[in-house]
Amino acid sequence: MSCQNKNSTQQNNDVNNSSDAQAADTAMLAEAYEQYKETSITKKRFKHADLEPLLHRLTANPQFKLHRLGESVQKRNIYQVEYGTGPKKVMLWSQMHGDESTATMALLDIFNFLAAEGDGFDTVRNLIRDNTHLYFIPMLNPDGAEIFNRRNAMAIDINRDARSGTTPEGKILIDAAKNVQPDYGFNLHDQQPYYSAGYNKTPATISFLAPAYNYERDTNEVRADAMRMIVGMNKLLQNYIPDGVAKYDDTHEPRGFGDNFQKWGARTVLIESGGYPNDPEKQYIRKLNFFIILNGLIDIATDNYKHYSAGEYDSIPENTSKHHDLVIRNLTYQSDTLRYKTDLGINQNTYSLDDGDYYVRGIVADVGDLLESAGYKEIDADGFTMTSGKVYEKTFATLNQLSSDQAWELVKQGYYAVRIEEMPDDRAYSLPLLVLTDGNPPGGGMHLGMAANFFLSKGGRLQYAVINGYLIDLNNTAEQEFKQYVR
Repeated sequence: MSCQNKNSTQQNNDVNNSSDAQAADTAMLAEAYEQYKETSITKKRFKHADLEPLLHRLTANPQFKLHRLGESVQKRNIYQVEYGTGPKKVMLWSQMHGDESTATMALLDIFNFLAAEGDGFDTVRNLIRDNTHLYFIPMLNPDGAEIFNRRNAMAIDINRDARSGTTPEGKILIDAAKNVQPDYGFNLHDQQPYYSAGYNKTPATISFLAPAYNYERDTNEVRADAMRMIVGMNKLLQNYIPDGVAKYDDTHEPRGFGDNFQKWGARTVLIESGGYPNDPEKQYIRKLNFFIILNGLIDIATDNYKHYSAGEYDSIPENTSKHHDLVIRNLTYQSDTLRYKTDLGINQNTYSLDDGDYYVRGIVADVGDLLESAGYKEIDADGFTMTSGKVYEKTFATLNQLSSDQAWELVKQGYYAVRIEEMPDDRAYSLPLLVLTDGNPPGGGMHLGMAANFFLSKGGRLQYAVINGYLIDLNNTAEQEFKQYVR
């Protein structure tokens, strides 16, 4: 990145910056983010009703134009935010998958940054405003966002609708592209947190793709420019997530919007927000999105991306499915006929509810030699044996009868579940036990797809519990957080 604010030690329009100039750039981005992040949204699950007033607020600033492009299946408005008067037209769209909201949060932060003035960053704003014309479409799939669901209300993946335009949301994006005829495109998504950057044990926090415009995966000048833009973003990200950047497989998808924007002549970059340790609401990854999108806009405004080598794009490692929420290594399993030691990979899958909330189901995702895999949490269970848990014999009348202290005592005694007679109105709770109302309890074991409910014992003493995929140290139960749902 080349543009400095007035507080930086120098201005330098060459991408081959000195280390001092580059440090000033990263400091400027960090300062801008902390000053302008949108504080009304701090969780990744938010709805159209939360977004809409923030967009209408922009109309008070003459630098912005807000257009209603149309409406979703369920009649929610879809907007385009316009900024800048320059010749280079850039389209940025987010949340075409309703449960992929990280970039939408970052766009709100960027709106706040662009709307301000007189704070030392005007050089950056003027550069973007005078050289680019930006067209943002935040939250293309508001119906999916309402229930934090990938697909739209027709159960169609909007990112597989660029060819047919069956969905109203897909048709809106197609028409917007025809009207604007952008020179650049930013296709903004989230990916599962279980990808790694190549074959190291670092999660793929950000993944890129310069989509292929044909099955042969040819590289013309348009696609090569997209690769150059990604190279610049990757260089910036290495300051924050060393070895945490990956790229997607570039197999051509003729129904995908990124592939078609590339085919239509827009230099298109796919940005996928993955996982980062201790960042369940993706607030750190949101900040990284702010950095790279703003950096990308500056590089477009100055043509700095042209100085990067498209060949460096190939050196970015590919996404590999090597991550789990929890990896247990060297765990001994014993049955009547078998005794062996192995590794376990456990994932906590989330499932959305109609009210936008969610619940967690922890399952055994992999068994075997997981030396090359990594976990956001890991434990070496050498010397420990998998031990089955129990369901508490007494049935409680209501969930309110079970205190947190009681729950912890039951877990320490080897219980992983209790029963209640009455289903509560609010089924969410934060206790270390499964709470059941009827049916057979989900057991636990070593096999793929089984519920992750068991204990780890050593010397005949229970020392750890794994309940619904949560690792619980029975010798230190402080600061444990759970997201459970009465079953």
